[in-house]
Amino acid sequence: MTSSHPHDDRMPPGQAREVADGVFAFVQPDGSWWINNTAFLVGKQGVISIDSCSTERRTREYLAAIRAVTDRPIRALVNTHHHGDHTNGNSLLAPAAVIGHEAMREALIATGLPNAAYDAVWGEVPWGELELEPPFVTFPDRITLHVDEMRCEVVNAGTAAHTVSDSYAWLPEQGVLISGDLLFNGGTPFLLMGSVAGAVEVLEQRIKPLGARTIVPGHGAVCGPEVIDEVLAYLRHVQAVAKQGKDGGLTPLEAAREFGPGEFKDLLDSERLVGNLHRAYAELDGAAPGAEIDLFAALIDMVTYNGGKPLRCLA
Repeated sequence: MTSSHPHDDRMPPGQAREVADGVFAFVQPDGSWWINNTAFLVGKQGVISIDSCSTERRTREYLAAIRAVTDRPIRALVNTHHHGDHTNGNSLLAPAAVIGHEAMREALIATGLPNAAYDAVWGEVPWGELELEPPFVTFPDRITLHVDEMRCEVVNAGTAAHTVSDSYAWLPEQGVLISGDLLFNGGTPFLLMGSVAGAVEVLEQRIKPLGARTIVPGHGAVCGPEVIDEVLAYLRHVQAVAKQGKDGGLTPLEAAREFGPGEFKDLLDSERLVGNLHRAYAELDGAAPGAEIDLFAALIDMVTYNGGKPLRCLA
């Protein structure tokens, strides 16, 4: 089964959409590999950005979208997690203060910028001129940012989920949740570097109770709270396939081929099922959320599932 979708390979540029007074979602079609969403909050004293983008070109397009709204300075940049599609462009937002969770900073420094090993998984991607820019303001649990009268609560998820250290931005008065990659809309969730069980816990115990009316997911169109149950249903599918496969003596790759994505076959990047099964198998063996596993082996299995071709990346 290959990762593909019926549209032109050249994606249209992202668009800024005001989802509440002073709150803008920057949504990049089509939300597949390395094509993320960001958000920015605009006030009299300046702008707060939630995440940057994967490449120099995409981050500059994001900056142009901000400048089309306001010429006020970008005073702070919050990273929801360490993955490069949300952090590679950090340095291009200088001199904004980069803010992130303590463990997120450590993970970003350990991971670094894309290197030649990425080519084996995604092919050649035009990353552009990038510099690693980890947070220099960190927080242990939560931090509150203020934009005029707007209150933005940045909260750590509390356990591994999409990664070892995810945070989300919550604007309680506006009912807007900027979820980072805790939520995908129209794309396959990805838990290889975090925890399937942890993601279920975070969505059920932290995200749902917020009562968000509008959600800016890490990938895909702006949506409502229905996306939470959609992601939870997928996560439970992963857990069910993992148990069936492991009980049947199948490897994660074999289980993915045997059982497939099921009702979730139309989600983008379906090969992520293989990586998610690697994580779910480890958890069935008793691994703690976010415990180290062989990530590269899982990624290569995903390429194998994709017909031996690099995964579709239009960043």
